[in-house]
Amino acid sequence: MKFLLSVLLTPIVILLSSTHVLAEIRTKTIEYKQGSTMLEGYLAYDDAIKVKRPGVLVVHEWNGLQSYAKKRTEQLAKLGYVAFAADIYGQGIRPKNIEESGTQATIYRQDRKLLRERAKAGLQVLQNYPLTDSKHIAAIGYCFGGGTVLELARSGVNIAGVVSFHGSLDTPDPNDAKNIKAKVLVLHGADDPFVPEQQVQAFETEMRLGNVNWQLISYGGALHAFTNPEAQNNPKGALYNASADQRSWQAMRQFFAEIFGK
Repeated sequence: MKFLLSVLLTPIVILLSSTHVLAEIRTKTIEYKQGSTMLEGYLAYDDAIKVKRPGVLVVHEWNGLQSYAKKRTEQLAKLGYVAFAADIYGQGIRPKNIEESGTQATIYRQDRKLLRERAKAGLQVLQNYPLTDSKHIAAIGYCFGGGTVLELARSGVNIAGVVSFHGSLDTPDPNDAKNIKAKVLVLHGADDPFVPEQQVQAFETEMRLGNVNWQLISYGGALHAFTNPEAQNNPKGALYNASADQRSWQAMRQFFAEIFGK
C-alpha cells in the first residue's frame, strides 16, 4: 500500500487537554483495492492528538473525489477526527463535466451492490488505520455520497451513524432498512428538485417500517448541493445556500456528540 504524505496547512495553536499544543493537519493519499479495482482515497488527521480518536468516512459528490470532498475531510480533521475520503469511482477517474459525472454516478446507482462494496472498502481502510478508534465510526456523504452512505447503512455495517447531505433517498429494496444498525441523519433541501417530496415520504416510510433510529431535517428554501459554494445553478436546481450549509454542519456536529459522546 502506497502512502503519500503532505502538510496542507500551516501550524495552528489549539487547546488540547488544557494545554496549548502546536498542531498540524496532515494528509495522506492512500491506494487501496476493492476486488481488482485500484482506488485512491484521501486521509486527514491532527497530529497533535496522540491517542486514537473516532473516525469519519467521507463520500464524494457525483464528480468523484476532488477538492470539495478533500476540503470536508480536512475540516473533520480539525475537529479532532480521523477522516478518510473514499474513492468510489476508481484511481484516476475524476469526471471533468456534468456529462462525465452523470455517466459515472449512473453506473453505481444502477448497481447498488457494487456501490456498497466500494463504500465498504473505504470503510475498512478507515477502521484499520492505527489512529482510528474502530469502535467509533461514522460516515457522511454529499449528493451522490449522501445516497452512498445510506446504502452503506442498509448493507448492515456496524457503525455508529451516517449523515446524508442533500443526498438521494431512494433504494431498490426498502426492506433493506431492517439491516440498519447505525443511527441515521438526513440533511435535506426542502426545495431540492432532484429529491422530490414523494421520495422523501417513501424514505420516511422505509425508516419507520425498518424500525431505524433516524432524523430528517429539511431546510426551507434550500435546493440541491446547498453545502457547496461552487454550486451555482449548474445543473439547474443545484445552488449554494450559506445558511443551510452552516446549519447542516452544526447539526452533524451535534449528531456526532450524541453518537460518540462529548
